[in-house]
Amino acid sequence: MKKILPVFLLVAAAAAGGYAWAQQYPLLDMVAGRVVQKYQQSSCQELWVQRSEPKSPREQEVLQMLRNDPAMRTEFINRVAAPIANKMFECGMIP
Repeated sequence: MKKILPVFLLVAAAAAGGYAWAQQYPLLDMVAGRVVQKYQQSSCQELWVQRSEPKSPREQEVLQMLRNDPAMRTEFINRVAAPIANKMFECGMIP
């Protein structure tokens, strides 16, 4: 539960936005698409299990890029916020 609240707050804080940066971050397009696809195609049980698993080196690298680039992070969150928040709500991960 401790991991879910920060993610929810992050998602909720970034619910507004657009795709103005689409051409500037081609890697972002791929990563955001995969994240949305993962949430849309995974069952609630699979998501609960995945949240407790350690991040791969590639995932850690992408997370570090997002931490280091606020504009890229904002664009990423704008793209994934609604699909993730909807799935988390459906799965009872957020109130």
